[in-house]
Amino acid sequence: MKNILAFLAALVAISLSPTVLATEPVNCELDVPCELNGRSFHARTPDGWDGKSPLPVLIHFHGWGRQGKLIMNHGRIAGATRKMGVLLLAPNGQGRSWNFWTADTDDVQFTNEMLDEAAKRWPIDRSKVFVSGYSYGSAMAWRYACAEPSRINTLLAVSGSTPDQDEQCAGPVNVRHVHGTRDNVMDYPFGPNGEVEGAVSLWRTMNVCNTSADEKSVWQAVKILKFERLRWNNCNTGKTVTLDVHKRGHFIPRFWIENQLKELL
Repeated sequence: MKNILAFLAALVAISLSPTVLATEPVNCELDVPCELNGRSFHARTPDGWDGKSPLPVLIHFHGWGRQGKLIMNHGRIAGATRKMGVLLLAPNGQGRSWNFWTADTDDVQFTNEMLDEAAKRWPIDRSKVFVSGYSYGSAMAWRYACAEPSRINTLLAVSGSTPDQDEQCAGPVNVRHVHGTRDNVMDYPFGPNGEVEGAVSLWRTMNVCNTSADEKSVWQAVKILKFERLRWNNCNTGKTVTLDVHKRGHFIPRFWIENQLKELL
């Protein structure tokens, strides 16, 4: 009889203590989104991670009409982070898009909350947080870098930028931007006289860089696509601005994100 009573008492104790379990984060990764204050994001840890070492982070904003779930298996995005030992975070935009048009967008605050939530779930390295995006997502990455430069190490932008190259950002940041001069979706932002340098004029101003690039070179990751690289590495703020220009259209160049992470890490 005593054993039965003890067993029943234990069951009652468990049933009256749900808050213990409720404080544990619900497992979420890959196709299972992490829920956060009515919104959500997706995450993927890199291949071979030991489960405890601090992780660099790539925040990637999806393109228009997409969601973060797509990013989890994208060969040119997740393929890079899996190989380079980087935690991939892909927030879901409201209405499958982003509000990057003005500085007071809720998407910036949501991204801050996502990063803080991720830090509760995985041991992230705050000194190696990179923000990226493609198309509309690239414009959102610009917006986030402009609003929260102290939270990130480098902006990695692909085929998209802020609509206002003359706005004031909260501070300087390292920038790497790639764009095609024949892009007819997010048109290439040439300078007033057709200069390709116009694509990063905002960051050249914020970082107090020279008008002309300090270095120019040509490189390629695959045979069919060459990049003209312009780099400003003598900016007064100590930050670096890098622009990779190609002569094609609107896409994520193969191995571009992987090469940037390889150089940065």
